[in-house]
Amino acid sequence: MICCRKEIVMKDILLNLIYPRRCPVCNEALKQSDLYNYICAPCKAKLSYIKGNKCSKCGKPLEQFEEEYCYDCKKIKHIYERGFAVWAYDEEIKKSMYRFKYHNRREFADFYAKELADIYGVFIKHWECDVIIPVPLHKKKYKRRGYNQAALIAKKLSRRLEIAYDDSFLIRAVETKAQKELDDKERYNNLIGAFQIANNGVKYNKVIIVDDIYTTGATIDACARVLKDNGITKVYYLSACIGYGI
Repeated sequence: MICCRKEIVMKDILLNLIYPRRCPVCNEALKQSDLYNYICAPCKAKLSYIKGNKCSKCGKPLEQFEEEYCYDCKKIKHIYERGFAVWAYDEEIKKSMYRFKYHNRREFADFYAKELADIYGVFIKHWECDVIIPVPLHKKKYKRRGYNQAALIAKKLSRRLEIAYDDSFLIRAVETKAQKELDDKERYNNLIGAFQIANNGVKYNKVIIVDDIYTTGATIDACARVLKDNGITKVYYLSACIGYGI
């Protein structure tokens, strides 16, 4: 693990000499001293890390210490087992995610994956999952954007945690409407039949689904439903940031 991380850092330093890496918050070129963390120190302090008491299901921050589940998870019976996100989806991380998804800032995935691994690595290892799978994009959207942002995070996370990565096991069979344009009920209906398992003969037992943003959990549940219908026993999720949901 240590050797792997050293290799990652050395590769990043060399690449930065040719293609200067930018901070995922302010979007300015990083100093050499900030490369290991992939972010400016002042900008890291601006982000709303999820700390303290968290929902035992989705990982959203809880206002009351004695509560076990957030408002959303009290109302919805999620299909996945459990999940975590690093940041609350506020204005700072929202700008970062926008650049990541729509302005080709693919290098931001290194920062998101590093924080997920550093903060939740112990929990993730305890899950003993076989594979990390990104929420898939439909092939038409992939062609338009040129990359799957969830896959970028998932692949980096796979390398850091030394867990297998598979972006071909779960596919998006239907080009659905953007979830951000829909209300909570429409989000769930929008994803009915959207995902399928590829007929590649691969078998897994426990799976981690990775996405960039978690809001109501509709996307993760839709993936988990298909996975469990096809023999997966447990499904967990990880996300860079999490919204406030319902």
